[in-house]
Amino acid sequence: MSKQRAVRLDFEGEELESVFVGRSDDKPRPMVVLFPTVIGVSDLELGFGTQLVELGYSAFVADVFGSKFRGSPRETMMREMNRLKGDRAGLRRRVTALFEQACGIDGANGSSMAAAGFCFGGMCALDLARSGAELAGVASFHVLFDPPNLEPRPIKAKLIAFHGWDDPLAPPDKLVALGQELTAAGADWQIHAYGGVQHGFTNPKATGDIEGVSYNPAAAERSWTAFVNFLEELLG
Repeated sequence: MSKQRAVRLDFEGEELESVFVGRSDDKPRPMVVLFPTVIGVSDLELGFGTQLVELGYSAFVADVFGSKFRGSPRETMMREMNRLKGDRAGLRRRVTALFEQACGIDGANGSSMAAAGFCFGGMCALDLARSGAELAGVASFHVLFDPPNLEPRPIKAKLIAFHGWDDPLAPPDKLVALGQELTAAGADWQIHAYGGVQHGFTNPKATGDIEGVSYNPAAAERSWTAFVNFLEELLG
């Protein structure tokens, strides 16, 4: 049976409250750090974490925004996302601190770590890999590909990106640019692109109310299956 517990971190004067999802016995298992969408820690990512626990992993749903923003309206979260995107060096420090915290908590196997992210969280996961962090692999779902424009570092993690070809937030030219960036960094990378699919395709609550953001059950299932296969390759 899975269980959840809050894990707090004081980061540069801000209180972050992530959620560890694991088994009740706290036996160390390979861990996946999950970086949420612009909405922050929500039932969506906690549900993904529970699925990972059922597969034999543990999960750490990282609070990038801070506990005071939990449950805030989308407009507030969009403003905070833009604030964090405006300081990519600071964002790198933030995601690195969260990753290091995840490595050290009870129930984690620090030598068997991966990360994944959704939308803005996908950017966070990519920035963790771009930092040169020591982890097995990184997966991103409907990610924002914008590079951090920081001094490049060799990427040690294997990378996989799941992308909707019709995502207006990341058109094909940005996908090509990502491939070029990852190749230059010496990364082992792959990209899965889904035709006719838009942004947010893993989120059942993305019902088309926001233009260009729409759930796609087929792409969600295909990407999750490929993600599980990727984790088996990385973590066994």
